[in-house]
Amino acid sequence: MTERVSAGILLYRRTARGLEVLLGHPGGPYFTRKDLGHWSIPKGEVDEGEDEANLEAVARREFHEETGHPAPDRPAIPLGAVRQKGGKVVHAWALEGDLDPATAVSNTFSMPWPPGSETLVAFPEIDRVAWFDPGEARRRMKEAQAAFLDRLAASLG
Repeated sequence: MTERVSAGILLYRRTARGLEVLLGHPGGPYFTRKDLGHWSIPKGEVDEGEDEANLEAVARREFHEETGHPAPDRPAIPLGAVRQKGGKVVHAWALEGDLDPATAVSNTFSMPWPPGSETLVAFPEIDRVAWFDPGEARRRMKEAQAAFLDRLAASLG
């Protein structure tokens, strides 16, 4: 694949308050003070050699890597793809399930920190996850990914 492609899972649950979706906040020092418009579905980039036929498997793998929990083992609702502002194409599937945000643990990445330093510091890819109703999720998530909320609502009726 020549363009940047990611795949992820939009986990949802039904509560007494209504529908809720799980979003992740990006980790690392550049996102510490950023909130609205920066949350995302748990997702990750497709590795070289993986193709379109494997995207749901990639989404499930990335969900596990970014939350520390396996994606629920049930059929997924395909939510299609969106193109984010930076050009990355994100494919998503919805799965009904539950997850305690306090138990979520993300994989890490390393980068020189502070800038210009030769010291590599490890940061979580996602520093926290949280459940949001669709309205609040729309405010917090990357603008292009809000289409996944509309597609989930249409699929659930």
